[in-house]
Amino acid sequence: MTVAEAIRAAAERLLKTSETARLDAELLMAHALGTERSAMLLRSMRDPVPGNFDALVERRLGYEPVAHILGHQEFFGRQFKVTSDTLIPRGDSEVLVETALELKGEATRVLDLGTGTGALLLSVIAETRASGVGTDKSSAALAVAHDNADLLGIEDRVRFHLLDWCKDGWTQDLGRFDLILCNPPYVEDKAELEPDVRDHEPSMALFAGPEGLDDYRIIIPQLRNLMTDDGVTILEIGHQQTDSVSEIARMAGFTVALRKDLANRPRALILT
Repeated sequence: MTVAEAIRAAAERLLKTSETARLDAELLMAHALGTERSAMLLRSMRDPVPGNFDALVERRLGYEPVAHILGHQEFFGRQFKVTSDTLIPRGDSEVLVETALELKGEATRVLDLGTGTGALLLSVIAETRASGVGTDKSSAALAVAHDNADLLGIEDRVRFHLLDWCKDGWTQDLGRFDLILCNPPYVEDKAELEPDVRDHEPSMALFAGPEGLDDYRIIIPQLRNLMTDDGVTILEIGHQQTDSVSEIARMAGFTVALRKDLANRPRALILT
């Protein structure tokens, strides 16, 4: 069987577990071959199938995310290391980076609350001359973010702190920032999630109380303690949370603006 034939067969099998079955099969095959997907499509489609490909497909049939199988995920044009200790960076979140660069491309100090892989923070740092601080309550996630900073060659401009915003005094000693990014947990506790998310991504980075608002209620009232006078905070929200999170922000004295993602869904709230 050739690579092309194996990809077709795998894509058919993956239809029951994935909405991107063909893409998944191609990415897994490229990984098995030890090459990039584009190079595989150009040069390897008639090659014999590597022996480890079937095992990779079986893992995906068990709903393991492709990013976990590959060990990385592309975000804003760069590859980020991913593990089961972090959320997988998603294209929907790129609007936060785009908005940050548009509104605060001259930022000198950037804070990322709940940094995970570091994708938001490191993307902004890589595109600007800023320095940054990433916080997370998971030491395992911070280790991944450290690795990603090293891989991108910007480790000298980034620091990471173990921090839990549910504990008193969490804003102390961080300083002030002209740009704050935050993608907090915002899924309702009883929400039904796809198995690849529910069973493979960290629950503490997903769920935030019965309405999915618990973390916003903690974070937003404290943001002024962290922002410079002309600072901007950009929060990721669920697509049905515009009104509720905006109300929390206005009650805390913020002016609020909204940006939508590529699917035209509400995604980023700008607080000034």
